[in-house]
Amino acid sequence: MALPTSARVVRLATRPHGLPTPEDFTVAEEPLPAPGPGEVLVRNRAFLAFPGLRTLIGGGGTGLPAPHLKPGDALWGPALGEVLAAPGGGPLRPGDLVTHLSGWRDRLVGDAAQFTPVPADFPDPTALLSIASAGYGGLTRTAGLRPGDVVLVTGAAGAVGSMTGQIARLLGAARVIGTTRSPAKAKRLTAELGFDAVLVPGERPFAEQLAEAAPEGVDLVLDLVGGEQLTAAVDAARLGARIAVVGALAGQLDPATSGGHAPAVIDSYRVCTLGLTLRGFTGADHPGLEDEWRERLGGWLRAGELTFPWTSVAGIDRAPHALVKLFTGDTFGATVVEL
Repeated sequence: MALPTSARVVRLATRPHGLPTPEDFTVAEEPLPAPGPGEVLVRNRAFLAFPGLRTLIGGGGTGLPAPHLKPGDALWGPALGEVLAAPGGGPLRPGDLVTHLSGWRDRLVGDAAQFTPVPADFPDPTALLSIASAGYGGLTRTAGLRPGDVVLVTGAAGAVGSMTGQIARLLGAARVIGTTRSPAKAKRLTAELGFDAVLVPGERPFAEQLAEAAPEGVDLVLDLVGGEQLTAAVDAARLGARIAVVGALAGQLDPATSGGHAPAVIDSYRVCTLGLTLRGFTGADHPGLEDEWRERLGGWLRAGELTFPWTSVAGIDRAPHALVKLFTGDTFGATVVEL
């Protein structure tokens, strides 16, 4: 069978002013080289649209783990693909499923080492697109969840938060509280994913809602938002509470910023007197975390103890729309482009 000689690739056309629109991207057919020694040809089945792209596209923030995207650059992100061609004697074979970070295209050629094989018995390969290893790491490494903790997960309806609440319960949390901008999503989080309470900022003063949901305070905060929600979380923390800052959605979803800042007012006196800890999470600080997460994810999925919620967007031509839907809050769980 003849190998494909072209690929469709999503590129940034212009740097957006505010939140991106579909017109800020192009989807173009480009030549695809034949695989060389040690290289494999992969057809992507699905890839993830994730909030961090707003920061990379908008040019905001400093000290990022990846460079900003310039007009003409291809987008990238977690992807699930199928091997079409591979060198003999290597670890991969045609038909194998793999994960990698070269999403936002339908085919690619790359060094075999950049692809991670998916075990043949993995219960739901699409779930490997989840970036909830950040939530798992925040709970287990940064904040050290303890059985009986009252846990607050801000930004609970997104790719990370929707799974982190479930993970907290599996790790022994006594009560799990979430936040989301949408009343409809709040209902889904309690009805489908086991959150005990979900708060909707803007309906009533957020600090007031949190005090009602956790009258004795919270022990652990997995913060994906920043801004006023992080302020209120510190105010609601009780003695010895641990706060893991994993995301900054307040800045990434703000059309008035470049997506790289999410300022919050923190009561430092409260941090001091209650012995609170507040620490940012980065995966690079925790070697081996991804492997541990994949193993636990597979086990929980296989046992029916964990759900991977996601919203499907069909076709690479709709990929820019998937990103827009993510930023406007029109998706639930992970936002996945299926090819």
